[in-house]
Amino acid sequence: MHGASPTAGRDAAAARHVAVGYSSDGEWADHLVTFVRAGLAGDEQVRYFADATDPGLVTRTLADHGVDAESAVRRGQLVVATADETYLSGSGFDPDAMIGLWQEAVDAAAAGGFRGLRAIGEMSWGARDVAGAERLLEYELRIHHEVFERLPLTAWCFYDRRLVPHDDFRLLTQAHLTCSEATAHDDAPGLSVAPVTVPTGFRLAGSAGYETRRATVSAAAAIAASPAEPVTVDMSVLDHLDIASLAELATAARRRASSSPVRLVGAPPALQRMLELFPELGEGLEVAGR
Repeated sequence: MHGASPTAGRDAAAARHVAVGYSSDGEWADHLVTFVRAGLAGDEQVRYFADATDPGLVTRTLADHGVDAESAVRRGQLVVATADETYLSGSGFDPDAMIGLWQEAVDAAAAGGFRGLRAIGEMSWGARDVAGAERLLEYELRIHHEVFERLPLTAWCFYDRRLVPHDDFRLLTQAHLTCSEATAHDDAPGLSVAPVTVPTGFRLAGSAGYETRRATVSAAAAIAASPAEPVTVDMSVLDHLDIASLAELATAARRRASSSPVRLVGAPPALQRMLELFPELGEGLEVAGR
């Protein structure tokens, strides 16, 4: 695994939210068995949220690799559910509802006498035409600060390269501070967004323009919802930001419940010029130097 954070506590949070990419059933099984074995050995409750995989295949694969899944299921230590029962319960995917579900799941594991909670979520539903799927990147960006820095939870997000389009795979896995070794990030042009731990916020890298509008909208939604005061947006490795992207950030700043500004650090010179031309976009933003 790779990924880091400047403080020990936040390092731990980063290591507990992992993007795991795989391209074969064998790779899937290896990751599954490794994760579940560690959880059962640590007296944690383990939950698996299946999407493309038949739930029965999860327990059969564990049994085939010497894990007594049947006993774990009977005692409530292993729970296999589906994306429809978790991520997509209700009318579709809602990041706020899912963040609340994590709190409930952690509380339930503690009430059951377990030392913690581990979960695997298959994220292939994000590539389907389901209500709210366009908010998956927003969710992945938010949960580092809103879930993993607050709750004793370890979760691996399973991304099947065979089911998730390449550009989506890159964007979504880059939204994690920790990835499996095989989850390689290429240097394809575009925009990438990731959480930042110190100071709390997000980092934009690459180019924010018309072709990357979906990622910009997701980043803006995560900024608007962030509990940080203030929230920082690191632009020091951002090559380009167009006026529409700046407007999205300005709107996010106005939507925040906190009165503290959104701090833009290392903003490109063009942003300053845009604010001179359109000063109304500067409301709620604080521009710091490189």
